[in-house]
Amino acid sequence: MKKLVIGYLYNGRGLGEDEILFKRITKRNKIDSVLINTSLGYNEDELKEKINKCDIIYNSSGDDFVIEIEKTIEELGKKIIEKSKSFYYIEDKWMFYLKCKEHKIPTPKTILLAQDITYAKKDLKDFAQWPVIIKKVNGCMGEYVEKADNIKEAEKIIKKLWRKNNDRDPLIAQEFIRSPSYRVTLIEKKIVQTAIKESIGWKATGVYSKKIKRFKVDKELKKLIEKLTKFVDIQICGIDFLKKDKKWYALEVNSAPGLDFFESEREKMIEKVINLLKKLAKRN
Repeated sequence: MKKLVIGYLYNGRGLGEDEILFKRITKRNKIDSVLINTSLGYNEDELKEKINKCDIIYNSSGDDFVIEIEKTIEELGKKIIEKSKSFYYIEDKWMFYLKCKEHKIPTPKTILLAQDITYAKKDLKDFAQWPVIIKKVNGCMGEYVEKADNIKEAEKIIKKLWRKNNDRDPLIAQEFIRSPSYRVTLIEKKIVQTAIKESIGWKATGVYSKKIKRFKVDKELKKLIEKLTKFVDIQICGIDFLKKDKKWYALEVNSAPGLDFFESEREKMIEKVINLLKKLAKRN
């Protein structure tokens, strides 16, 4: 009987703890793994040679460049989790905001900023939410996210973000809600982990968090998650929530979520991912 082969996209200079655990767990389950480091860059033939060995591929990287790798893999006819659509549509922070509004899910007030600085400043004056969060529509780990207390600071931040990326990528302005970030990790639409990301500063992403602990999902949040999963078509994802006046607000969704919030649960989380991939590969 042919062995199942799972491909694994990651980026970095070498194997991290997740990659080492992935290799160990797949081997223990008599599954072959093919690790593909997207940082190295592959031409089409090299990539084709690697993915042709795989029955299914999991993308563990949140790097923007990986979108092109994903689309290439899909074009070559291989099943990948998650689909590239999840990166450039559902994970897009502006699209997520619009979807939340459509489904009547509370979310921070948000506007899409003009790509001309004069009109962007006018947008912010009309928005009148100070302080305000300015961020790219894509990006992870709190990158390209800044807080402005006034229009002068906002102008500097907008120019800085455009300059930093050597392009005028779309930016949004968002109501600032002072709250820890409440992460709910879902696998196959089931809650598998919760984590409160707290920080001394205003950023409360996993990278900037000083303290992480679990929290209980109450009835209100459970209902929101059920509504979100109707349009968040991502098998393995992390959804971030904020809390204001005891009310939950959906902030954003992340495919390829971090599985290392609690070191004692890391191996168990990766095993859950592998079990899902086995199931999806058989279905495919």
